[in-house]
Amino acid sequence: MINNKDEEKIILASASKARSLILRGAGVNFNIYPADVDESALKNEAKDKQYFVDDLVLNLATIKAKKISRKQPDAIVIGSDQLLECGGKWYDKTNNRENAKKQLEELSGKIHTLVTAVAVVRDEKRIWSHIEKPELCMRHIGDDFINYYLDIAKDEVYDCVGAYRLEGLGSQLFDRITGDYFTILRLPLLPLLNFLRQQGIIKA
Repeated sequence: MINNKDEEKIILASASKARSLILRGAGVNFNIYPADVDESALKNEAKDKQYFVDDLVLNLATIKAKKISRKQPDAIVIGSDQLLECGGKWYDKTNNRENAKKQLEELSGKIHTLVTAVAVVRDEKRIWSHIEKPELCMRHIGDDFINYYLDIAKDEVYDCVGAYRLEGLGSQLFDRITGDYFTILRLPLLPLLNFLRQQGIIKA
C-alpha cells in the first residue's frame, strides 16, 4: 500500500464497490465511510432549476465528502458522483429490471456521456475537484439481446446508470468509447492520484 505523509487519514465517502476497488487497486490506504445523502431530492431540485449536469454532479460529490468531513476533522475525504446524460436527458441508477430494460432501449444506437466528478474535502472545505466526461457509443441492440443480457447480468446492474458495468458483460453493449476507463467505472483515478501526490498525501 502507498503510505500517506504523516499517516494522514484518507476516507472514501462512498459505498460503491467499484470506486473502492479502483482506489484500493492503486495501492492507496483508506477507510470507507458512506455518506447518506438524499440524492433524489437534490437531483429533482436541480432539474426544476435547470442546473447544468456538471454543476449537479460536482455538488453531489462535494456534499457527500463534506458530510463525512464534519464527523472526521482533519481527514482527507473523497466524494464522487456520476450521472449519465443522453440527448439532454439525465439517467440515474435503474434499481430494477423494468427500468434497466427501458434505459437500454433508449440508449441503443446512441452516444451518451458519463459526467463524473470527484471532490476532496478537508475540515468541510473543498480543496480540490475534477470533472471528466467520457463518451460511449452503444451499438444497436434489440429485445432479444437485452433480455439475454439482463438474464445473465441480473441485479448487479441495477445500481448502475445505464444498466451496465463496462468491466463485465456490459462491454458487449458498445461499439466504441472515448475517455478514461477508470472514470467510466465511476472514479477519475489518475487526476485524483496526481493531486494526492502533489499535496504529499501519498508517496510521489
